[in-house]
Amino acid sequence: MKKTILLLAFLLVFSGVLPVNMMAEENTAEQNKEQTSEDQLNLAENSQSAILLERDTGKILYEKDAHKQLPPASMTKIMTMILIMEALDEGKITLDEKVRVSDYAASMGGSQIFLEAGEEMKVQDLLMGVAVASGNDASVALAERIAGSEQAFVKMMNDKARQLGLENTRFQNPTGLPAEGHFSTAYDMAVMAKELLKHEEITEYTGTYDGYLREGTEDEFWLVNTNKLVKFYPGVDGLKTGYTSEAKYCLTATAKKNDMRVVAVVLGADTTKKRNSDVTQMLDYAFNHFDTKQLFKSNQPVSKLSLLKAANESIDVVTEEPISLIYKKGEPLENIDTNVVMQEDITLPLKMGDKVGKVEIVHNGKVLSETPLIVKENVDHAGYWQLFKRTFHAMLKKQ
Repeated sequence: MKKTILLLAFLLVFSGVLPVNMMAEENTAEQNKEQTSEDQLNLAENSQSAILLERDTGKILYEKDAHKQLPPASMTKIMTMILIMEALDEGKITLDEKVRVSDYAASMGGSQIFLEAGEEMKVQDLLMGVAVASGNDASVALAERIAGSEQAFVKMMNDKARQLGLENTRFQNPTGLPAEGHFSTAYDMAVMAKELLKHEEITEYTGTYDGYLREGTEDEFWLVNTNKLVKFYPGVDGLKTGYTSEAKYCLTATAKKNDMRVVAVVLGADTTKKRNSDVTQMLDYAFNHFDTKQLFKSNQPVSKLSLLKAANESIDVVTEEPISLIYKKGEPLENIDTNVVMQEDITLPLKMGDKVGKVEIVHNGKVLSETPLIVKENVDHAGYWQLFKRTFHAMLKKQ
């Protein structure tokens, strides 16, 4: 039937009865039908910029002016928390360690947990103050403990931003208080959130709705999470809100449903209600239209490394973070392959967490994602006696 209509149209055009552009209109209509739903999305209407991504793959599901430089307000503390978690992992600080609060840290305005100069508080309580109550005083106290001074900590923040490839981020403080030259973007904040979520235990803090500091004392302080979606949206367990008169209302949120974790970022909404509405809309879109299949868990052994001159003859190689495949609901999962690629130029010694390879997820020959592989422990040079015995045994096996 369709062929008959097209033939008739062709004859009419040829005879001059029908204008040529009428056939073009039919083709255009067919193309319009093939447009994806993403082309017609209009999410986060209340915010100046926004982004939605799946955490494991980093796949962007939606974006709106995601690279526009804007003040991030207290979402800055996502980077602050990254450096706190790294310091914990490296043993520079411990959760039970008490930190003495300086006059400067205690003088911070804005959101605070009302630390007193000279007060001592455990790292885990200060971290709770940062993650739940957005405490500027707690942020500076931990920054000073980790780096020695706020300025030195800010340098660490900017160094980490460069390491993550964030081209549109610059920090002037660890709090997000207004400062000239302090800016980020929705995209960069999402990358920071992805990095912070490598430390899965952080959601024990950011996902807490309320709690107490100095419990049972005269100075007991009730913490209430500034991110109300933690209580009112199923699966939300972080990460950080932000507000200043310049930045307006901002939020970097993360939510998990089954094995799928997504990150949604909005900047520059006029009210908390509009901010939360935009984030809720993006989360709904992600969970309603996409699914993930987890291929590897975080720190899952994938391979073993044998280095002749290493003290450890067999070294576990593990995933740095969870590895998943994201797909539209209803789409078949076919022709998916995983490739383990080890580096050729591995040199000793190795520190726990050093990258030695990657896992590639491949679909129909196209690489969808690459995730680093790391060593699970420190690896030192073998001693001379170890090398002698190893070489001797190898010679015996050949005989």
